[in-house]
Amino acid sequence: MKIRLLSGIHRNVMATGLTSFFTDISTKMVYSIMPLFLMSIGASKTTISLIEGIAESTASLLKAASGYWSDKIGRNKPFMVLGYGITAIVTPFYALVTAPFQVLIARFSERIGKGLRAAPRDSLIAASISNKEIGKNFGFQKAMDNSGAIIGPLLASLALFLMPNNYHSIFLWATIPAVLGVLVVIIGIKELKSADKKKKDIVSIKLLPKRYYLFMMIVFIFSLGNSSDALLLIKTYETGIEKAWIPFIYMIFNATSVLLAIPIGKLSDKIGREKLISLGFAVYAITYLFFGYCDSFTAFIPLFILYGIYSALTDVSQKSFISDITTKEMKGTGYGLYHATLGLTLLPASFLGGWMYDNINNQIPFYFGAVMALTACILMYFIFICNKDKKSCS
Repeated sequence: MKIRLLSGIHRNVMATGLTSFFTDISTKMVYSIMPLFLMSIGASKTTISLIEGIAESTASLLKAASGYWSDKIGRNKPFMVLGYGITAIVTPFYALVTAPFQVLIARFSERIGKGLRAAPRDSLIAASISNKEIGKNFGFQKAMDNSGAIIGPLLASLALFLMPNNYHSIFLWATIPAVLGVLVVIIGIKELKSADKKKKDIVSIKLLPKRYYLFMMIVFIFSLGNSSDALLLIKTYETGIEKAWIPFIYMIFNATSVLLAIPIGKLSDKIGREKLISLGFAVYAITYLFFGYCDSFTAFIPLFILYGIYSALTDVSQKSFISDITTKEMKGTGYGLYHATLGLTLLPASFLGGWMYDNINNQIPFYFGAVMALTACILMYFIFICNKDKKSCS
């Protein structure tokens, strides 16, 4: 099949980017105010972190399953339609919530949608482009995703200024872009011609290389200290600023990631993903160290910028790196296990972070995250970068 590019970006990547743009407007409108909403109905920090951990971790099992089955049947679009469709259906139900356990049910259901779509989407992107352009195309997808993540919190912030504490109306408005995202998938995504049937039947995690599992080990270690972003928003709110500013501050993180996603993607195509992943872990360690130490709203602004730099460095490079080390027939499975590792680790990470925040102090969760990130950075350097260029380590 002749690959048709639009401004250097494959049409499938363009469509998935637009879908992510609309969906992230919706989900980030909800997510940026969710900690405030939960606290308004009596949830503790531990409860808030646990809700996020359970929702992400339990539903993440579907990421591995959907990646495997998309490889098995040689199709990605059905999983994407169903996944984005579930998000659009669940979003308006947040407006009916009156208790934390109801939020858990809604978040769990919505994350099932993400679990179904994430790995097949990444597999479709990787299969649509050449290895020389993987970083740039994943950078574009990341930029579109986070562009929606800028507009979503901005809309939520504006809504809170105009309608203080009217969270339920924001949840209803968030449904509109979610529906638009589903329509883009249905209309814009074109399924690629699958490999021959014999290859599709040979799908096993045993076919993934040793380097893949070493990388998953490092991702697991890092993720143990990567608790829910809700704790960042809660600590920012505890500085005494107006609630309406919280989504705006979260937008700063996403805006930074948008500006850097494509340049970092292109850079990873030139110098390799390993160095940028290791650098991203180091930036995260520094960011969390100062999040733990500082209690000033003005200090948190540059820290959210640093957090956006970390996000751009790691998200784009990790997905590109997985594409580098997996075969075409195993990309869905590889991305599925990657997303599952991130999601499953978030449960203990979020519970531990929330528990430490409630029962020790509001610094320890961030110091713990910094230590785990530094450990992952060191392992990434010695396992992958040194082995790639042994002379530099002698």
